[in-house]
Amino acid sequence: MYRDVTGIILAGGRSIRMGENKAFLKIGNLTAIERVRNFMQSLFTNVILITNSPAEYSFLGLDTYEDVYKNMGPLAGIHSGLLNSTAEKNFILSCDLLLMKKEIVDYIINYETSKPITVSKAEGFVQTLAAVYQKRCIDFVEKILSENQKSENPKKKENNLLILIEKAGAEIISIENHSGYNKNVFFNMNNKSDYKEILKILN
Repeated sequence: MYRDVTGIILAGGRSIRMGENKAFLKIGNLTAIERVRNFMQSLFTNVILITNSPAEYSFLGLDTYEDVYKNMGPLAGIHSGLLNSTAEKNFILSCDLLLMKKEIVDYIINYETSKPITVSKAEGFVQTLAAVYQKRCIDFVEKILSENQKSENPKKKENNLLILIEKAGAEIISIENHSGYNKNVFFNMNNKSDYKEILKILN
């Protein structure tokens, strides 16, 4: 159990591809967000939730915070999480990553580095929404969000986590050789087909 690391759940997605809020989809007797909450609470003594619809998530019994920068994508959620965390080290997990494993979280958290962000690279992608973000990288985040907010390009306003990864000088670790890794660990539930796949795996 981590007492010096805050677990931060991001539940701010608009679920456009799913057609309904994926956080509330049932998997067995629990909703997706309840599964993620239970997983995070098994690892961290302090777990907080970031969402712009806090009333909808009150049943979870978590401290809940909204984005400061509205409609700016997951980077704004990370910003709010860091702003409201009392710990220097924070593990961010998106609510649609339902197959994350303790061994993988442990490896990312305990990876030795002096850099302010620790992310994994798996299946050809940098996995930015299951990663460690130090509170000290908040200045980088705010600068990017502030610049993006002024942009007339709507895609830029959505976020650019990869810009943060580059500007902050993140530690990018290869995780595919880890004994606890499998190709489903970073599988995110975005659409109905993904939901059916998750049901098949978890049920």
